[in-house]
Parts: sequence; C-alpha cells; structure tokens
Amino acid sequence: MRVLLNFEGELAIITLNRPEKLNALDSETRKDFLKAFNEAEERARVAIITGSGKAFAVGADINELILRNPLSSLEAGKLGTELFNRIEESDLVSIAAVNGYALGGGCELAMACDIRIASDKAKFGQPEINLGIIPGAGGTQRLPRIVGLGMAKKLVLTGEVIDANEALRIGLVEDVVPHEKLMEKAKELASKILEKPPLALKFAKKALNASRTMALIDGLKYELSLFSILFSTEDAKEGMRSFLEKRRPEFRGR
Repeated sequence: MRVLLNFEGELAIITLNRPEKLNALDSETRKDFLKAFNEAEERARVAIITGSGKAFAVGADINELILRNPLSSLEAGKLGTELFNRIEESDLVSIAAVNGYALGGGCELAMACDIRIASDKAKFGQPEINLGIIPGAGGTQRLPRIVGLGMAKKLVLTGEVIDANEALRIGLVEDVVPHEKLMEKAKELASKILEKPPLALKFAKKALNASRTMALIDGLKYELSLFSILFSTEDAKEGMRSFLEKRRPEFRGR
C-alpha cells in the first residue's frame, strides 16, 4: 500500500509507504493520501504524517514529470495544491514527523502541516530549479511565510538542500530530535494537544491561519469574534472551574 493509516485513539498516523521510490508523491500516492486523510478527519483530532524508509517524501516522481505537458502539469499541480490546502485548513491538527529527505513536494507537504518535527537525519529543500522548473504546490508561497522572503529566495533560487539543524535555525521546523526518538517526540506532542479542548483548538487554528491572509485590523476582529464565541461553550466553563478548583479539566468538545 502506498499510504498506511493507523489509529491510536484520537491520534491518526499517516505513513507514506513507497520507500523504494523515496516516497515520491506521484498522482496515485496523492490520491491515496487524500483518502487516508479524509478517514483521519472522521476519526481523529490529531494526525502525525511521516514516511517509511529513509525519506519523508521527495516530491513528484521524475519519471512522471518528464512526460507532462503544460495542461497535464496544471491538472497535477491542482491536485497537489488542493491536497496541501486541505491539510492546512482542516480542523485536524497535523504534525509532520520528518524522518528523512523532504524535498520538492515533500517539503511542501511538511510546510502544509501545523507543526514540523525533524529527525537529525532529515534534509529539506526545493530543488525544482535544478530540473528547469519551479515549485508548483506552495513552495514559493508557504516557504517565505515561514522562513522569510530572503531565505526562501536563497533556497528556491539555488535549489540548496539543508540539514535539520539549519532548518531549525531558519524556522522551517520547530524541533530537531535524534532519529530514533522522532515518533516518540511526535506522539508526546500529539498527546499534549489531545488534552486540550476541541473547540478551542479548532478556533485557535482558524485564527492563526487567518493571520497569513488578513490585515492586522481584520485579524484582530476575527480573533475577538472567535474568542467571544468560546465563552458559550461548556468546555470554557469547565476549563475555568477546573483551574479555580485546582483539578484536571474534563473537556467534552461542547
């Protein structure tokens, strides 16, 4: 199977499973990934996305790319863009556990996730320029929003591949851990998130995502509206009562 899906309670683990192709994101793999992600949305609140073997994902399969024309490239690019937008906009909190190479579409996939944790063996890059093309599923748009325009230009225009520590330094990932501790760290983070009230998590992600596209004044209004709505929830009352009563809260998503 190209994509594996496992559940541990409300945690979904989605694993790209083409190790012989370094988990290249060809059209069939993207379709299988979307199917797995849809199921994860129905049954889980947090998803860890990772890869099998020595790669997270290395982007499109070059054997498929070389056969494309402008029209087929447009259609394939739409599929990738829609998939990554879906991950970014979903209520499901996504954690990229980057276990190895995250290049091209693989780097774009990681950037679509909410949080990125890297193995100390991970490598990142947008090397499309070396093939005579450019990133086509968010690399020129998400990368500057994450690391800044100048650094994004450096990576995209040179096609440079960087290691995990450099990715941490420029803000492309939030943490770097020893390779053998990667999934342990990702699950630890997922557990912390799963302890939080579901509606507040949903609204927090929406507000944070809005900061990318809204002017500050509009973003502040949107944040305040979501903040105010949460005061109508049982979870908000439970969170405040439990704090005052010095006990562990029991959130129910209501």
